[in-house]
Amino acid sequence: MRFYYIVAIIIIVTILPYVTLHYGRPAIAALKSFAEPRGSTADKTKSNGSNLTLQEVEALLQEHNRARAEVGVGPLHWSKQLALYAQEWATHLALTKCRLEHRPDSGTWQQVHGENLFMGTAGYYGVADAVKGWVSEKIYYSGGTRTASDQRVTSGNWRASGHYTQVVWKDTKELGCAKVECKGNIIVVCNYDPPGNVLGQKPY
Repeated sequence: MRFYYIVAIIIIVTILPYVTLHYGRPAIAALKSFAEPRGSTADKTKSNGSNLTLQEVEALLQEHNRARAEVGVGPLHWSKQLALYAQEWATHLALTKCRLEHRPDSGTWQQVHGENLFMGTAGYYGVADAVKGWVSEKIYYSGGTRTASDQRVTSGNWRASGHYTQVVWKDTKELGCAKVECKGNIIVVCNYDPPGNVLGQKPY
């Protein structure tokens, strides 16, 4: 059986009164073991796996697990390996385009985990704001024409709440995040394992 998962991006621009969303393509969920980042990235990170402070790691876990507790889903645990993975991609984005873009479906930078991305003005937004932005999509998942008996993720309904459903996905157990600053903005990358947003399944 082939499972599909979807990754999503959220951008917040402080000079505009609205949130702009951009989503990646559905991709095949690859069940592969984690590979350590290449090069010297890992040597430059902290013991938590990325350049985040301990307080930022705690804030990310707190915001994720608060949302998960609200729907009766168990807490996520921090993964140094996922954080290294996230930091590698965040650094790549900062050094190349300084804009949000998911890892591709194949090649050197192939995506093998769930992923949420965030971008906001440095000094105004922090890592906790990234999670709050993703979780704010809950109203789109619970409302509208979708009923409690049929809240499976499909290719037609995931766009409005894809960040939120990844945050609360019941089968996801581990979280690892990183951040970078470029051109006056921060980029936050969070990776999840096992990945969520599996087409045809419910988040919880």
